[in-house]
Amino acid sequence: MKPVLRFNVLPALPEQLRMLTKLAYNLWFVWNPEVYSVFERLDRSLWEKCEHNPVRMLNSIEQRTLDEAAKDEGFLAHLERAASLIDDYVGKKKCNILDADTPDTFLTAYFSAEYGLAESLPIYSGGLGILSGDHLKSSSDLNLPLVGVGLLYQKGYFRQYLNYEGWQQETYPSNDFPQLPLSVVKDEHGDPVVVQVSFRNRPVYAQVWKVQVGRIPLYLLDTNIDRNPVEFRDTTAQLYGGDREMRVRQEILLGIGGVRALKAMGIEPSVFHMNEGHSAFVSLERIRMLREEHGLTFDEARELVIASNVFTTHTPVPAGNDYFSNELMREYFTDYAPTLGLNIQTLLGYGRANPWDSQEEFCMTVLALRLSSTSNAVSKLHEKVSRKMWQPVWRHFPVEDVPIMPITNGIHIPSWISDEVANLYHRYLGPRWVEDPDHERLWDRVTHIPDTEMWRARERLRERLVSFARSRLRAQLERRGASRREIESSQEVLNAECLTIGFSRRFATYKRAILLLQDLDRLSRILNNKDKQVQVIFAGKAHPQDVAGKEFIKKIVHVAGLERFRQRVIFIEDYDINVARYLVQGADIWLNTPLRPLEACGTSGMKASANGGLNLSVLDGWWAEAYTLDNGWAIGSGEEYKDVKYQDEVESRNIYDLLEKEIVPLFYDRGEDGLPRQWLKKLKLSMRNLCPVFNSHRMVEEYTRKCYMPSARNWTGLREDGFAKAKELAQWRQKVMMHWPEVKVTEVTTSTPPTRIVGEALEISSRVELGDLKPEDVLVQTYYGVLEPEGDFIERETEKMEPYAEEGHGVYRFRCEVETRATGSIGATVRVLPYHKLIGNIYAMGQVAWADQS
Repeated sequence: MKPVLRFNVLPALPEQLRMLTKLAYNLWFVWNPEVYSVFERLDRSLWEKCEHNPVRMLNSIEQRTLDEAAKDEGFLAHLERAASLIDDYVGKKKCNILDADTPDTFLTAYFSAEYGLAESLPIYSGGLGILSGDHLKSSSDLNLPLVGVGLLYQKGYFRQYLNYEGWQQETYPSNDFPQLPLSVVKDEHGDPVVVQVSFRNRPVYAQVWKVQVGRIPLYLLDTNIDRNPVEFRDTTAQLYGGDREMRVRQEILLGIGGVRALKAMGIEPSVFHMNEGHSAFVSLERIRMLREEHGLTFDEARELVIASNVFTTHTPVPAGNDYFSNELMREYFTDYAPTLGLNIQTLLGYGRANPWDSQEEFCMTVLALRLSSTSNAVSKLHEKVSRKMWQPVWRHFPVEDVPIMPITNGIHIPSWISDEVANLYHRYLGPRWVEDPDHERLWDRVTHIPDTEMWRARERLRERLVSFARSRLRAQLERRGASRREIESSQEVLNAECLTIGFSRRFATYKRAILLLQDLDRLSRILNNKDKQVQVIFAGKAHPQDVAGKEFIKKIVHVAGLERFRQRVIFIEDYDINVARYLVQGADIWLNTPLRPLEACGTSGMKASANGGLNLSVLDGWWAEAYTLDNGWAIGSGEEYKDVKYQDEVESRNIYDLLEKEIVPLFYDRGEDGLPRQWLKKLKLSMRNLCPVFNSHRMVEEYTRKCYMPSARNWTGLREDGFAKAKELAQWRQKVMMHWPEVKVTEVTTSTPPTRIVGEALEISSRVELGDLKPEDVLVQTYYGVLEPEGDFIERETEKMEPYAEEGHGVYRFRCEVETRATGSIGATVRVLPYHKLIGNIYAMGQVAWADQS
């Protein structure tokens, strides 16, 4: 029987508590303990039951509790203090990281398919979403002019539970939007803002919602509205759900719909940042709008878009990037292409490494790379992997010249550290660490924290983790219908004084969650050492279609159920931000075991180090550039094996050796006062060295300096005088592409003797045929550096060559001097690149002429 009528009866907020609404609808509470504790103080048990969702809490709290709080002078003082803090925070408008010449209209639009901001807003799956969330939080703290754009998923990502055999099961509970900290965006008439896109030439509508993240607005699109045909309403049903057609629909909505939503709200960004390839259709829609609104040609509009686009690639394997078949693209874009001034075949070429290969599928990453002035990887090692992977897009260039630079990820430290550690930072680093966490001299003061206080904090965090793990394990067993004996014994697992290893992440197979379980007998000896016990807590989700990842979870659960591991190994179900927070705060060792070089960056280890945990990791992602002997431990020395099974065997033995010979002895090496002094010295050095570098404030500042501000200046400059410079650049590009086959380097000579002393200059000259191009249309460079025995460059530098003579129509002589700064065998050649003062990225056109080596 279903009701005929439904009502939503809400508690009435007393006048004295009206400020609670303002606090509830700004996610600043996630990283501000003063605001967070207001809701916790109001009703702690309900706060936990509502999964730290203040809106849901206020909608379900008992009226009696509110009435009592309205009479509680202590609570009212607390509430007033929190409201004053958020007013002061939001009211500060100055951004200190922008250059003086940054245009007044500067605004960045940040696009991402997922955002991990809070457990109460489940629209994230893993590291990409957490990174996006931390990017917004740091942008807020830095007061950077930025807006976020994404999708609002009705069911978000799945919730995980395990059956009695340890096999992962998925549920998809619906998000009740009125119970979430978000609100419908309305226009000047009070009507909801709705934008339209097309699927197979049929209209689809999306409503726009807003989430306030400190000072930053995040706009989310939702297709589950009555105006849409039933088959299109579920476009935003699940994050990464459905087939390839559902994926292309979501990415059309994110990219094309997201740009239209900003336009509908009167928001005009000068920079567009595409975080991963999911939002690459942003570029096409921007071109379409510029053509429609300003009468530009495709080429002219493209120059503007490229100049002001920023792209971040995350996935270090081709299969992890979005590819769509030509048939699917034609079904969705044949009618769209003419609005760009293109036919569908030309449009498809923009998403192919080889634009002329009609069999190659359309790749969103290639589209984003082609239409962005700056592209970056998310760690220094990932830069090398990405350059190699995407070299076919710049097939005329050596790998080291592929224009993908590194900007290593970071974490928003205030969101991830415990209150205990935050209090230590406040007392010994001073309050500036919150606003300026990348200030290295501040972190030198970590060494001033007394060992007794640091150890007391670490012990409390481990106790809290053990208590949380026992509670979750009991709930898991009760749900599975376990025996009373099993449930009661679950409260005796783990030991709050025991060295605790944490492992939590997506259960993609390359992350090798079971590497620690390769030799169970040896592992048992390590974990069950009577005087030096060790325990391991696992958590993580496998993608619903990843059978191998699910097998990993099943094996861990099986091992945890064996008698010799029952007290020492557990798996916590339904990994989310809340579970992650307990683990990164409480674990003594953070274990990370990816197959190098498949971890683009990884940020969970950064969170652990900020809380005083130490990393034990393969030298992959961020750890490849962060590791020193003082910071933690490395598994292997950066080797890459062809035989994965052999690699697993070698690296698992390395883990056991490190645990037996270094990590466990160091943790249990106690002085007369019971303190592990050398362990504490190591974790303080880890904090001091890692926290000021691997944080999202540094990351956002780096994006701003290297990408956002140059892009904003390009955007402003190309728009001046009726887009005169954009038109000039488009005409120049057409001229260069037409005449580039005429460009040749026919001679490279030197008057320098073959043997030189380091520091002495080398004189290089070249003869270049430019055809109908002029010297000002090109950049001629000497390309030189130290050589390997085989004759390849170990590293290279470039020096600009200047024209000094014309030998006839289109034939010029260029020369330069280069300083020798290294000894050994030095090689040199000459290359020619297209060059225009407005082009920004000299590699963007993908054209180069090298000296003839025949």
